[in-house]
Amino acid sequence: MTPNEPSHPTPPTGGYFYPPTVPDDEINLLELWRVVMSYKWLIVAITLATTSLATAAAFIMTPIYRVEVLLAPVTDDKAGGLAALAGQFGGLASLAGIDIGGSGSDTGQSIAFLKSRAFTEEFVRDNNLLPLLFYKKWDADKQAWKVEKLQDMPTMWQAFDLFDKKIRFVSEDKKTGLVTLSIEWRDRELAAKWASELVQRINKTMRERAIAEAEKSLKFLNQELQKTSVVDVQQSIYKLIEGQTKTMMLANVREEYAFNVIDPAAIPDENKFIKPKRVLFILVGFIVGGVLGVSMAFVRSAINRKRV
Repeated sequence: MTPNEPSHPTPPTGGYFYPPTVPDDEINLLELWRVVMSYKWLIVAITLATTSLATAAAFIMTPIYRVEVLLAPVTDDKAGGLAALAGQFGGLASLAGIDIGGSGSDTGQSIAFLKSRAFTEEFVRDNNLLPLLFYKKWDADKQAWKVEKLQDMPTMWQAFDLFDKKIRFVSEDKKTGLVTLSIEWRDRELAAKWASELVQRINKTMRERAIAEAEKSLKFLNQELQKTSVVDVQQSIYKLIEGQTKTMMLANVREEYAFNVIDPAAIPDENKFIKPKRVLFILVGFIVGGVLGVSMAFVRSAINRKRV
């Protein structure tokens, strides 16, 4: 560079010289970083406080346990040889209340009955579960509801709604046909007891219904047998009677009528609860605290800039 040369570049003739600029996004990121570093202790304090609260809540919350019972539907063909009579004698069988279409629909019927309102309310009523289901409204010392108005007392309708949506769950594996009954409750021993009793009850209920239907069918068939002298019709009725007699015999001697228990209910260990998920709970608290801390930092920064 000669002594006469200027120390700065000469702008082009007829134009202007613009110095290189820093992209806006880099400036914004730098500014964000400065705000975060300026209020880092505020962010740390809020994050630690929120994480501590989440940790305390995770360990204070009442654990919820899950008990499962694995069931195999009983697939005995109750119709037996009666299915062959469907074409020639299906009308009379239908009048007698005899299912000659096989047992494929029995599983669905048993599951539907297990989940039904009538079955559930009977279970709740027989075990006096209202005080347990709505324990926050129940005064154990006074053995009375802690409500001011009579209409605020829990009802069987509310009990079914709670039991059906948050406590008892029934699922069927379409591939294997196995049915899983699950009970989720804060008392692991009670959860196992309820699961076992529900299975016993549904088997007993379906067995009693089968016996009652068979008795009704037999009464009808015997009446029809006395009305006819046609040998072929009599033989068909005898086969129907034989099938219903078999149904009654099996129902009387077999306790697991609707479902066979493959894996019975077992009381889970004390630390094997499903809710709350403590690690996830604490992690969410940490993330929420971090977001809240950064937000507060930017709010404080904006307020301070306005004051200046």
